[in-house]
Amino acid sequence: MTKKINIKEKLGKLEEIASWFEKQKEVDVEEGLRRVKEGNALIKELRERLREVENEFEELKRDLD
Repeated sequence: MTKKINIKEKLGKLEEIASWFEKQKEVDVEEGLRRVKEGNALIKELRERLREVENEFEELKRDLD
C-alpha cells in the first residue's frame, strides 16, 4: 500500500511558498521558478489525495444507506 500524503503538511508547504513570494521585493527569477514548480507538484498531489478522500466518504455513505 502506498503512503497517503498528509494534506495539512502539503497545504503548509504551499502557504510557505505563497508567503515567500509575498515577502520578496525583487523576486529571484530562478528561485521563483523553482518554487512555482514545487507548488505545482504539491497541488497535483493534493488534488489526487482529495479525490481519494472524497471516494472514501462516498463509500462510507453507501455503506450507511
